[in-house]
Amino acid sequence: MNAPDRYELFLLGDGEAKVTVQPETRVPNAAVFTFAKEDHTLANLLRAKLVKLPHVLFAAYQVPHPLFATFKLRVQTDGEKSPKDVVLQACGDLIQELQMLDQEFTKEWELKKIAGEGMMG
Repeated sequence: MNAPDRYELFLLGDGEAKVTVQPETRVPNAAVFTFAKEDHTLANLLRAKLVKLPHVLFAAYQVPHPLFATFKLRVQTDGEKSPKDVVLQACGDLIQELQMLDQEFTKEWELKKIAGEGMMG
């Protein structure tokens, strides 16, 4: 098979950066972020969050090759905030939302277990 070993899809190699940034020179206030060892799951969450932020003019991603867990996120802002600042904000917002989801899920799970135990007793 040509597919890489499973662990290569999520473990960073020695000296491999999780995210690299390159300025996009064709348009103002833009940059391309390359995320290593990530796929459509994070890419689409970030893109969806970014397009809702007030200073973001454009946000899109592409996966260069389906066998390699890497995506490129292109972001353009209005200049009041840098592309790096809005990506950091989007990441922070996503972390908060996922933490709230985790708490709500855990609470509902525990309530269902308690309700199930009450019905058996």
